[in-house]
Amino acid sequence: MIRPRLPLRRAAGRMAALAAATAGVLLAFAPPASAAVPTGRYVALGDSYTAGPLIPTQVDLNCLRSDRNYPSLVAASAGSSSFADVSCSGATTNDILNTGSGQLGISVPPQLSAVTSSTALVTVEIGGNDIGFSSIISDCAQASLSSPFGSPCKNKYTAGGTDQLQARINATAPKVATVLQAVHAAAPGARVVVIGYPAILPDSGYGCWPVVPIAYQDVPYLRGVEKSLNGMLANTAAANNATYADVYTPSIGHDACKSSSTRWVEGLFPENSAAPFHPNARGEQGMASAVLARLNS
Repeated sequence: MIRPRLPLRRAAGRMAALAAATAGVLLAFAPPASAAVPTGRYVALGDSYTAGPLIPTQVDLNCLRSDRNYPSLVAASAGSSSFADVSCSGATTNDILNTGSGQLGISVPPQLSAVTSSTALVTVEIGGNDIGFSSIISDCAQASLSSPFGSPCKNKYTAGGTDQLQARINATAPKVATVLQAVHAAAPGARVVVIGYPAILPDSGYGCWPVVPIAYQDVPYLRGVEKSLNGMLANTAAANNATYADVYTPSIGHDACKSSSTRWVEGLFPENSAAPFHPNARGEQGMASAVLARLNS
């Protein structure tokens, strides 16, 4: 949802310590039921919502990647002949196409380099960092302290009559298109699936300040921003010979305001093992099920 990174670059140490201090016990989940999806090579590209930062077990500390994330579950269910998960926390569209760096400052090859001509399935979840997810959350949370019942975040981002966040979404669309075109060029026979983002805030109402520190009147605004981002991803997928997997709809009722046993996405103080404002293991499981359902449709 960074140069700014999502949301783990400049504040990586503080976020990790916060999440570790408040993390609950990770629930065990079985993989989704087997699906009739491409069984050849599967490559997962994406940012931290794909990688699963701080969900045990972390298999790449530079990218904060979990082996319980949705690509791992999809690969296990599909029986992929080979599987490469190169998702990395903090990734932008640029990091899919070019060399970047991870959370430890170690160089990360272009994610696209994992996509070969024999690849049968590619999933892509990207764009949140391009619009500055981390800085948006930080700005809005801080602003809520001075006006918890107002709309200080909306006022900031729409000052002057222009919605800056919508402008960022519009500017990200051609970048996502370039990624999809590059994937098709690298693997002409692959099925390409673009993954949206799950609900962070409730799908109706005004949130749960101060548990999730977003001012009441800012909740509808930020909900609209996320829906606009997902809409852009769906439209860009359709325009570039890719399938869109909606993970927002099945996540309704599992937002960060729900109980620790229900939510898919954690709040500022995680109660399940996950990074703040990121999916927990339940959320990764839910996204895997949504992806598999879309592949079967």
